[in-house]
Amino acid sequence: VQLVESGGGLVQPGGSLRLSCAASGFTFSMYAMSWYRQAPGKERELVATINSAAGSTHYKGSLKGRFTISRDNAKNTVHLQMNSLKPDDTALYYCNAYSPVTEYDYWGQGTQVTVSS
Repeated sequence: VQLVESGGGLVQPGGSLRLSCAASGFTFSMYAMSWYRQAPGKERELVATINSAAGSTHYKGSLKGRFTISRDNAKNTVHLQMNSLKPDDTALYYCNAYSPVTEYDYWGQGTQVTVSS
């Protein structure tokens, strides 16, 4: 099983980034996919979740409207579009796959997002 994140980097406040997560080794379409983030000295927190059929999404309240999660089950990928980025968005962003049926839970290694002028 592999979850490989990409798309992180350094961006100025107000800028945008699009994170991607490429999945392999499991039945991607059967898993809910999420993005989490962890800032230095803080606990890991849920950013956004999209269900297996891409029929419903959930966001950390303060991020709704700036961040958009999407998935492509044909390409086994999940994306996080992040707009109007703020310094508080600086964190290591992780991709997560979770099956509510098997309760299997997989994590990527993370991609760093730094918002700074």
